[in-house]
Amino acid sequence: MTNVTVTTTAAETAHTRIEPGILYFGTPVVLLSTVDQAGSENLAPMSSAFWLGWRGMLGLGAKSKTAQNLMRNRECVLNLPSDDLAAAVDRLALTTGSDPVPARKYERGYRHEADKFARAGLTPVASETVRPPRVAECPVTMEAVVEAVHPLAEDDPAQRGGVLVFEVRVQRVHVHDDVRLPGTDDRIDPDRWRPLIMSFQKLYGLGPQVHPSTLARIPERLYRGPDIARSRDQSSRANENRFTSGNHR
Repeated sequence: MTNVTVTTTAAETAHTRIEPGILYFGTPVVLLSTVDQAGSENLAPMSSAFWLGWRGMLGLGAKSKTAQNLMRNRECVLNLPSDDLAAAVDRLALTTGSDPVPARKYERGYRHEADKFARAGLTPVASETVRPPRVAECPVTMEAVVEAVHPLAEDDPAQRGGVLVFEVRVQRVHVHDDVRLPGTDDRIDPDRWRPLIMSFQKLYGLGPQVHPSTLARIPERLYRGPDIARSRDQSSRANENRFTSGNHR
């Protein structure tokens, strides 16, 4: 038998196996506004979210107030805070719209908060196509409806029924003018837009661009999908929403 010498390169030993409790390597923070069965507004920070075109995927605990509101009303607003709103977002940490507080959240120190907007010091403004309000201070707000609900980890009895993934379709996008790309109607300027990022439960902002992107050579108009045209046909609910302009929180 021939003796074979096995060598290990530096590249092969560059990584160490670990088992982190969470895999939040860095995603945008979303303030998700919903309305409960009594018409009261709820505002919840979350960051298990991503977008494909005008569709979004939102991961939420099945027993959370926000998930219950989405299941019941099928409407929400995805409000994206900038990094200068970090303190407002943090004021919502460890709060829930559920009363009583679910046992799992109670163990982690959560408490019931009836008026999340007041707690955060943020301003609700009427949406155009859905009942939940937008957050005036967030530079980006997206009105959306739930199109599908996907259970997560159904293969595992220990996790089954614990997390739901909501597929939402965006119907309106509203932005502050100071994050728009000058000279364009429908584009965001990445050098002006400073999203708040969650990374391993800590809040961060973005730094400057680190390298030119080859993908940026593709005209953004080529990504425009049919949901954009569909959104124009969505009738406005602004007048209907104004019945909440009293104090319906």
